[in-house]
Amino acid sequence: MTEAPTAPAPTQSPGPHLTIEPNILYFGTPVVLLSTENADGTANLAPMSSAWALGRTVVLGLGAAGQTAVNLAQRPDLVINLPGPALWRAVERLAPLTGRDPVPAAKAGQFRYEPAKFAAAGLTPAPAELVRPPRVAECPLQLEARAGRVRPAQDESFVIVEADVLRVHAAAELVVPGTDHVDPARWQPLIYNFRHYFGLGAELGHTFRSETAS
Repeated sequence: MTEAPTAPAPTQSPGPHLTIEPNILYFGTPVVLLSTENADGTANLAPMSSAWALGRTVVLGLGAAGQTAVNLAQRPDLVINLPGPALWRAVERLAPLTGRDPVPAAKAGQFRYEPAKFAAAGLTPAPAELVRPPRVAECPLQLEARAGRVRPAQDESFVIVEADVLRVHAAAELVVPGTDHVDPARWQPLIYNFRHYFGLGAELGHTFRSETAS
């Protein structure tokens, strides 16, 4: 007689749940630094944490009052730079800065105008190949892109950007030798988790579609 397969043990319940109304829903997303071009040809650099990718499209959620949203509505080129955990202090140096002058009412009191964002963060601009804004040299992953669609969110306090990735730059030590694959055991994104910065822990496993599983 053939034995029936053993069912996997159920996972443990996390316990009672509470109904809450949090002010923010940054429930663990990668930080990106967006390079865009100002009207005078200089570069703006802004941190953000509302980004996700599908295929060669990256969707970004940006505050409508920020300089990045203004730039992308007029000049669609951008670079999506992904910092590692070691760069969190540089990201935080950018956090209270805005490229808008005067400072928008929505940011008044918490933000200050700073035109030289790269210098203020201690980061280095590097030329891009297909777009006008610079890459961030210290970021291990850099995606040159172009905004194909910029539209306001329902309450108009945010804009939603659909950016088409044109070229990907990856630090050599992150690439599986002889392939175009990023090694997930080596790449560590900087995670923004309810307004706190984190790296990743140890690998738990991989999906059946992984192309880099050992």
